[in-house]
Amino acid sequence: MKSSDLEALLSRLTSGEIDVAATRQAIEQSYEKTHAVHGAAVDVDRATRCGFPEVVYCEGKTPEAVAAIFETLLQHHGTAFGTRATDEHAAAVLSRIPGAVHARVARTIRVETCPVRSGARVCVVSAGTSDRPVAEEAVETARWMGCDVELVVDVGVAGPHRLLEQMGRIAGADAVVVVAGMEGALPSVVGGWLDCPVIAVPTSVGYGAQLSGLAPLLGMLNSCAANVTVVNVDGGFKGGYVAGLIATRAHRDPADD
Repeated sequence: MKSSDLEALLSRLTSGEIDVAATRQAIEQSYEKTHAVHGAAVDVDRATRCGFPEVVYCEGKTPEAVAAIFETLLQHHGTAFGTRATDEHAAAVLSRIPGAVHARVARTIRVETCPVRSGARVCVVSAGTSDRPVAEEAVETARWMGCDVELVVDVGVAGPHRLLEQMGRIAGADAVVVVAGMEGALPSVVGGWLDCPVIAVPTSVGYGAQLSGLAPLLGMLNSCAANVTVVNVDGGFKGGYVAGLIATRAHRDPADD
C-alpha cells in the first residue's frame, strides 16, 4: 500500500467514515499478492507495482471464470478491464456487474475507469475501416487507463490527403497509436509529422502476400521514422496500453508517487 493510500485510509478511520474492522480488512488486502479464482491466480498487487491493475485476457476462459475474475479485480481496485471478450463473456459479467460496458467491435469489457489523468491525451489512427476492431481495442484500453482518446479512421496512404485533413486532431497528443494492415506504411508517414512517440500496430488485414500481418510488421520494424516503435500483430491492447502509460506519466502528479 502506498503511503498516500495509507494516509487516506487512516483519515477515513479517524473521520468515522469506516470502522476498525474495515480498516484492518483494507490493510490485510493490501498485502495480498494473488487471489485464486476459477483456477486463475489473479495478480491483485499489479497496480501497486505497475501503476494499473491486471487486465483480463478473456479468450480461452469460461464466461463464469471471467465474471468471477472481474468481481475480484473490482473488489480490490474499483475497476476491471478485459480484452478479446465474446458476447457470452460480456453477458456473464453484466449479469453480476450491471454497470459493465461491453464494446462489441473492440471485444472489450470495462467496469469503471482508472482515475482520469487531466491532460493525458492519446490519438488512435486507423489506416482503413477493416482495421477498426484493432483500433477500437486500443481506444478502449487507453480510455480505461484514464486518458482522453481521439479516434481517427480511414486515413490510409492510398489517399494521402485524408491524413493531412485530420492532422489537427492528431497533433498535440502525448502518444499516437497507428493501426494498419496491407503493407503497413502509415506509421512512417504519421511519424514524419509528429514530435511524440508513435506506436505502430500491424494488423492481419490484407491479401495473400500480406502473410497475416507479417508484411506490415516487417515494414513497420524497418520504419525510417525515428519516433516509431512496433507491437505485435493485431495488438491493439498493447499499443493502447503503451500509449496510455506514456500519456499518464506525462501528466502524473508527483504526489501520487
